Amino acid sequence: MSSDDMQLRRYEFRKALQEISSKKGRGTELISLYIPPSKQIYDVVQYLREEFSTSSNIKSKSTRKNVLAAIESIMSKLKYYKAPPETGLVFFVGHVASRGDQTEMYTNIIEPPEAIQTFSYKCDSIFHTEQLDVQLENKEIYGLIVIDRKEATIGFLNGTLIQMVANEQSLVPSKHHQGGQSSRRYERLIEIAAHEFFKKVGEIANGSFMPRIMDIRAVFLGGPGSTKNYFLEKDYLRNEIKYKIEAPFDLGYTDESGLRELVEKAADVMKDMQISRERDLMNKFLSEVKKPDGGLSTYGEDAVVRAMTEKRVELVLISEDMDKYRIHFECPSCGNTLDRDEETEELICPRCGTLMNVASKEDLVETLYRLAEESGATVELISEGSEEGLLLKKAFGGIAGILRYITSAAKSYA
Repeated sequence: MSSDDMQLRRYEFRKALQEISSKKGRGTELISLYIPPSKQIYDVVQYLREEFSTSSNIKSKSTRKNVLAAIESIMSKLKYYKAPPETGLVFFVGHVASRGDQTEMYTNIIEPPEAIQTFSYKCDSIFHTEQLDVQLENKEIYGLIVIDRKEATIGFLNGTLIQMVANEQSLVPSKHHQGGQSSRRYERLIEIAAHEFFKKVGEIANGSFMPRIMDIRAVFLGGPGSTKNYFLEKDYLRNEIKYKIEAPFDLGYTDESGLRELVEKAADVMKDMQISRERDLMNKFLSEVKKPDGGLSTYGEDAVVRAMTEKRVELVLISEDMDKYRIHFECPSCGNTLDRDEETEELICPRCGTLMNVASKEDLVETLYRLAEESGATVELISEGSEEGLLLKKAFGGIAGILRYITSAAKSYA
């Protein structure tokens, strides 16, 4: 599977979970059924038959009717499977609330990107997506520690999102003489306070990182001066964490801004990090934007789609949380067609005044992927959690591209 296919599948998976999570039932009549790949279809059907028998005793007539209909619907669809797919199968079926006090049958069958581990059947007023939500979590996780003798901050880099876990202020006094105490005794008190501070920071880091140590790709350590090196050399951190730390980074800050500085330094070294890749892609685009004539840059939905249709786009950058549709309307009377970016209940044909019909509705991101496949362009989804992602969304409408070439017609159009 290509990188573009994997990105698109992940995007479609996220959109499906958002839709499923938005559905609500009038009662406990929404069924969530998780079938792991090792489960026999025959056993699942037998289980559903037992649930059907049990559900026949539900007191509420409408709830009983809807639950039984959902179970029957699932059993009828299972007839088409000899065995679950290699990652399993998940059914979300039931009568969901629609307009007013009405309900309508909803069905969504998902083959998840990762294997389902546990068989589960739940009947509730909501669909249960917990097992699938875990699969959406970014698997590119890094541990972050910034420290000096006065302060330490611990956090995670999850994809492109920096999450602070704790900020600890030390009680280590400054190194100067006070109130008649001997210099040697005072230095000893300082070292005891520093040791207690480093011990506490180590305990927080160990407690934060160890439960996720198998998922953490690396741990980055930084700070001003030599404190970070001393902290690493001693036994404040578990060995499993130490093994994931390479050379510490010299930083100017140890608060939350220090975490951002640490990530920037690490991104310069580890080019395979998601945040590093996204920054490089955006910098490549911005270097074109900054040219006097705009260079090979293009941005905005209309401009990018037009250039992709003309097969002039080399690279497309799309905001990961883009939520737009391209809707194609047709007039049943005169055949006039119109495209709109947002859904509207009514659209009157400007040519003959007839109410137009929705001919097709396509997710904008899926449209861009289709155009990219047809034209040989590369698509990259940029997460909103990074500064680059926010810039793409706010300054360029969430869609930007780098062209293979620019035509004189395109220059005059711009």
